[in-house]
Amino acid sequence: MKPDSPSPLSSSLFASLCTIALLAAPAQAQANLYVAYPPNTHETTANQIFLIGTAPKGGVVQVNGQAIARNAAGHFAPSFPLQPGKNEFVVTYGDQQVKLNVTRISPSPQLNSLAFAKDSLTPAVPLGRLPKEWICFGAIAPQGATVNVQLADAGSFPLQPQTRSVDLPPNSAVLIQQNQPIPVVAPNAYQGCIRVATAKNLGKPSFELTLAGTTTRQEGPASVQILSPTQLEVAEVTVDAGTARTGPSTDYSRLTPLPKGTQATITGYEGDWVRLDYGGWIKRSEVQVRPASVPPSSLIRSITSRQVGNWTEIIFPLQVPVPVSVQQGDRAFTLTLHNTTAQTDMIKLSTDPLIARLDWQQVQPGQVQYVFNLKTNQQWGYRLRYEGTSLVLSLKHPPQGRSGVRDRGSGRSQSKPLKGIKILLDPGHGGPEDSGSKGPTGYPEKDVTLKVSKLLSKELQQRGATILMTRTEDVDLGLKERVEMIDREQPAIALSLHYNALPDNGDALNTKGVATFWYNTQAHSLAMFLHNYLVRTLKRPSYGVFWNNLALTRPTVALSVLLELGFMINPDEFEWIVNPKEQQRLAKVLADGVVEWFSSRNGLSQ
Repeated sequence: MKPDSPSPLSSSLFASLCTIALLAAPAQAQANLYVAYPPNTHETTANQIFLIGTAPKGGVVQVNGQAIARNAAGHFAPSFPLQPGKNEFVVTYGDQQVKLNVTRISPSPQLNSLAFAKDSLTPAVPLGRLPKEWICFGAIAPQGATVNVQLADAGSFPLQPQTRSVDLPPNSAVLIQQNQPIPVVAPNAYQGCIRVATAKNLGKPSFELTLAGTTTRQEGPASVQILSPTQLEVAEVTVDAGTARTGPSTDYSRLTPLPKGTQATITGYEGDWVRLDYGGWIKRSEVQVRPASVPPSSLIRSITSRQVGNWTEIIFPLQVPVPVSVQQGDRAFTLTLHNTTAQTDMIKLSTDPLIARLDWQQVQPGQVQYVFNLKTNQQWGYRLRYEGTSLVLSLKHPPQGRSGVRDRGSGRSQSKPLKGIKILLDPGHGGPEDSGSKGPTGYPEKDVTLKVSKLLSKELQQRGATILMTRTEDVDLGLKERVEMIDREQPAIALSLHYNALPDNGDALNTKGVATFWYNTQAHSLAMFLHNYLVRTLKRPSYGVFWNNLALTRPTVALSVLLELGFMINPDEFEWIVNPKEQQRLAKVLADGVVEWFSSRNGLSQ
């Protein structure tokens, strides 16, 4: 799942894995031969492709003259190897025929005789670093060439051929158990690094390639600057939650979001990203940059707390809004303030329904850590914000559940174990632009997630829960709007319902099962419990439980879990997915699982 956008074929989980265009199809079973995936003229870097489709029962479906297996409903999902370049598939059923052209493209740049490969020179974007930091350059050039880089005021230095290296598959490879390091033979890769001791603008590097006595030169695409430690700039976060990462692109992992107003010194930049002094990177579009005579830093002295509604708020008075980090455990919440020095001699933390004790220490110069020891083994949510220069940490109290409520009509005792519990349901995908994954008949994920979510809503309401849904119709709804609803409504739990697909190199025919995803530690127990409960009670295969950085698992104000309830692209599991009786049974079992989990949490007030 690209954590931030959906994909036409894949579920939200796999939207970042491949860009897919699917043929439109009616929801009902096809009366003719139908291929749902891949579309004609599909391009991929994978070494194989699966063909998803259906045809009437009986008869034989062939691919390039070879008969393929189908299930009892007539659906098929075989995989075929791909050769580099164009691959033609002819699918036939009786006198019906579907032709597909799939192109396997190379992820490596193409080389000409005496030139650098297109777009291979790095750095590819403007780069800023502090004095004496390593700055690395790279190029793709013909084997046996001599490659040098010329930098203004820094002289010339060689790039050495990198004959062997190790590459790592994308994160998604863990989903198909192909995540091991890959030895790479790269005779055309050239790299070299230097360090420059003084601040200066080095401009754009000049790359020089010499082969068989002939030399060619090419200007690098981006300039390089060595920043002055005495003339640094400050970045102030201008969005509600600045997205901090471990490196300068969305490929890097997320850190704790930075509350609006956070200030930190800029110690480097790369393209549209700036590096902050505590180590995180953030987009320029999320900060305001200004000159500063001194780096932002703060003292901290006394700390107080207060109860506001269903939250405990802890106030940290600071001189400057500093970067923060959060770490959760089963019975502890740890907050770290960066660029901060403690002068603390007094903390006021009265009897609290959630916090047993607060411990703190200056773990290293400029870094103060606060550990909140909790009374329960379940955390229910948190928020961070700045009020002026004071940091406010809000910790959510356990929900107030009720049971054994009497029915007003009959006077009989009715079991309402979820009375007083607010639950948000998010039917994945929706609208004409986001159908989600599709089964062999073209039946879209968006329809089944909405149907099952409505069934689940009724089951949960019968058990006393207050239900909110991000959508109740087939409408376009972005991830941002769904997340904003969770933040606004602050439910006890939020469940996002989806059905699965695979990247091109997956095995659609033999992959099935329930998968569950969580991100914040507070949601781990719920994710594990519901996953195991569904697998055990429904006797469904388990695809696994995953920590995953997804938009619908990131909210911190609620326990947010994303469920992939089966594989749309698996011929047999698809029949289970669209079976109305099984949909009703799934909804009932999932509602029972929610009740069982709440009853197992000793932090829930009864």
